[in-house]
Amino acid sequence: MWAAAMLNAAACGAVLFPGLFCVTRKLLKSTMTHWSDGDVVCVSERLVSAIHASMCTAAGVTVMTSCSDVITDSHWLANWFVLFGAPYMAHDIYAMYLSHFHDQRGRGHAGAAPGGHSLRTVRAFLLKEWMLVVHHLALLLVFLPITLFFRRGLGDFFIGCLFTTEFSTPFVSLGKILIQLGLDNTMLHRINGVVVLLSFFSCRILIFPFMYWMYGRQFGIPLHRVAFHLPLRCNVGNLVILAPQAYWFVLLLKKAKRLYLRQRRGRGEGNKDGPKTD
Repeated sequence: MWAAAMLNAAACGAVLFPGLFCVTRKLLKSTMTHWSDGDVVCVSERLVSAIHASMCTAAGVTVMTSCSDVITDSHWLANWFVLFGAPYMAHDIYAMYLSHFHDQRGRGHAGAAPGGHSLRTVRAFLLKEWMLVVHHLALLLVFLPITLFFRRGLGDFFIGCLFTTEFSTPFVSLGKILIQLGLDNTMLHRINGVVVLLSFFSCRILIFPFMYWMYGRQFGIPLHRVAFHLPLRCNVGNLVILAPQAYWFVLLLKKAKRLYLRQRRGRGEGNKDGPKTD
């Protein structure tokens, strides 16, 4: 019974996410006729990513709010969504590669000519997006088996917390889509940028001390002592997950700074070139 339910979850994910990607590509290609194949693939990838992240966040909140005991309480969504979302991780690697391929071909790069899928294009993609690829593969090859087989049904609350790290992804995707639509200089894009930073910091950085605090609250341990009461593998695992999140957050801050300085220079030049008044 359990095995059948898990296989159904994986099958649903294997149909839903690639299916959404194909349908979105067809719709965009027929409606946005001035877009290139790269534009269509990029936006389709981002839309599917936003849908998966929204579902993942909703599942995480459901699991978290259903577990009063952070260790022993369980919820069926914890295991179910891990398998449901696993096909998305594999699909997204392919979608990212396809987006990279069309982007390079659109720029006329060598090795990306029409029909130019090759080991060279795959290698270029892996070199550029290696961290995201490793992140996706780690979720498939490490996080999935640990969740399903090695935690002995304990800690569903913390699995729910990890699901909620996807909360910032729809806003990241929206930012990319706004740029694609030529709305990168609008107030909406600037507001979305602030939301990206706040949501990313809250749900991908602060979520880790929050999990330690919740564990300490249940067992009467001060926050600064919680790490010493946990097995080394738990602390190491959290650090491994946290490290790329901190790196990506630094990149987001640098990007936000560049955009701010560029817009500030643009306003300054506009004032200089503006009409003089007596």
